Amino acid sequence: MKTKSMIYWLFVLPVIVALSIVIIIPFVYGIYFSFTDWNGDVTSSPNFVGFDNYLGLINDETFVHSLFFTFKYSIASVIFINIIGLSLALLVTSNIKTRNFLRTIFFMPNLIGGLILGFIWQFIFTKVFASIGSFIGNESLQSWLSDSHTGFWGLVILTTWQMAGYIMIIYIAYLENVPNDLLEAAEIDGANAWQKFKNITFPLVAPAFTVSMFLTLSGAFKVYDQNLSLTNGGPGHSTTMVAMDIVNSAFKMNLMGEAQAKAVIFFIIVMIISLTQVYYNKKKEVEM
Repeated sequence: MKTKSMIYWLFVLPVIVALSIVIIIPFVYGIYFSFTDWNGDVTSSPNFVGFDNYLGLINDETFVHSLFFTFKYSIASVIFINIIGLSLALLVTSNIKTRNFLRTIFFMPNLIGGLILGFIWQFIFTKVFASIGSFIGNESLQSWLSDSHTGFWGLVILTTWQMAGYIMIIYIAYLENVPNDLLEAAEIDGANAWQKFKNITFPLVAPAFTVSMFLTLSGAFKVYDQNLSLTNGGPGHSTTMVAMDIVNSAFKMNLMGEAQAKAVIFFIIVMIISLTQVYYNKKKEVEM
């Protein structure tokens, strides 16, 4: 037993060391620096300022606006990604002949990096939309990213296009495990397609909603590269998300202590929302 225990810890030790170096130690240091006035200079000693950084966030209009903007963006993204992802999953699990080809096509946008994806859609919004708007005489299409409202929907469209195929794969895994005998029994009893989906399929794929909503919700809150490449927070700071605001505070204004305080608050908010979502979704799951 001692030999087995030693071998076990021998294999686990590299993972623990890597996890500590990459996540645990930086996280603890980040909490410490959030209580200081550190400006990023490694040659200077940070001064302890207590909760001043946290209290100052209340009057930081850019941070408060980015927080509300991120909330709004996350809600819209989660709804559209899951609805479209589930719709695509239902399509490619039907009896159409091209279902395997369609699965590949729908999943491909997820393979494109966030920065590249942002620049692709920036070209679409600024050039393609502008050409269409000029042709049909619609001015709103000619300045899609120069307005905070349309810029918001531009970010939602980009994220939905990228993530819907990935979430589709998760729904496919659960849809293919729905027992056919239940669907056949319901059909014999006279249930139509909507009734079968509502009363059988939908409850049985509830675990997929738990996983998908967790991934899309946590991912939407952490978006940075798409925000940077598509709108860069403009016009003004109207489309700046929390991740971008934290980076700007840390590396543009050299307010490392304040940026760490924002990151800690942001971490707590995302953790509470994610755990609450998982808890309530788990209660609604149905065992197969």
